[in-house]
Amino acid sequence: MTSLVTDTQVVFSRELRPVIRDPFSVIFSMIQPLFFLALFAPLLPDTGDGSALQWFVPGIIVMSCLFGSSMTGSNLLFEMQTGSHERMLVTPLRRPALLIGRALKEIVPMVAQAALIVVVCIPFGFELHLGGAVLGLLILAGFCIGLGALSYTLALASKNKEWLFWTVQQTLLFPLLLLAGVLLPIDNGPGWLRTLSHFNPMTYVVNAERALFSGEVMARSTVEGLIAAAGMAALGLFIGVRAMQRSD
Repeated sequence: MTSLVTDTQVVFSRELRPVIRDPFSVIFSMIQPLFFLALFAPLLPDTGDGSALQWFVPGIIVMSCLFGSSMTGSNLLFEMQTGSHERMLVTPLRRPALLIGRALKEIVPMVAQAALIVVVCIPFGFELHLGGAVLGLLILAGFCIGLGALSYTLALASKNKEWLFWTVQQTLLFPLLLLAGVLLPIDNGPGWLRTLSHFNPMTYVVNAERALFSGEVMARSTVEGLIAAAGMAALGLFIGVRAMQRSD
């Protein structure tokens, strides 16, 4: 276990180093979420609880996490094309650490992006409840780990078939986003749409983030979001570690 933890730290440091050296890559990846904020937020009416940003911003933060984590497998695809991944496989590093370290790295860009989005929105009426926001980011971190691990698994399955990675990633991205009610509420939608949303783990994470960023720490949606994020993390790491152990 000690060796696994040490190896994971080595991989985590290796993956994080390019982000630290080029922090503008994190800011650049926020262009799309900021466009959504600028174009959708003015169309939303104020709710009874205050500014529509209280409802919209947490969903945009989850969307930013979804976009970033789902595309991380492309980095592994590039490493497989250049032979870097094969060189990592012949090192003494344990193979599970190769995936766990990469998945843990996703937490850092997620926190940075969330902080920047909140800072941009505060002057426009968004109220930050720090305690709830911190707990919300912890839940979102678990979701990012699982999503990132699944993205790396897809990259391993798409070796020498880069088109397969992007086809699956783009096909699943927006259905997950829309069924979670990130951009528009689906409470008044047709029954089949609400039923599908119940099978989307991202729905519960989005609801938890909205409650927590509004200061509702003890809400039922918080518990449901925590369970969904933990389940996603466990599932992603389980599938990803098995795929990494079998990689050649």
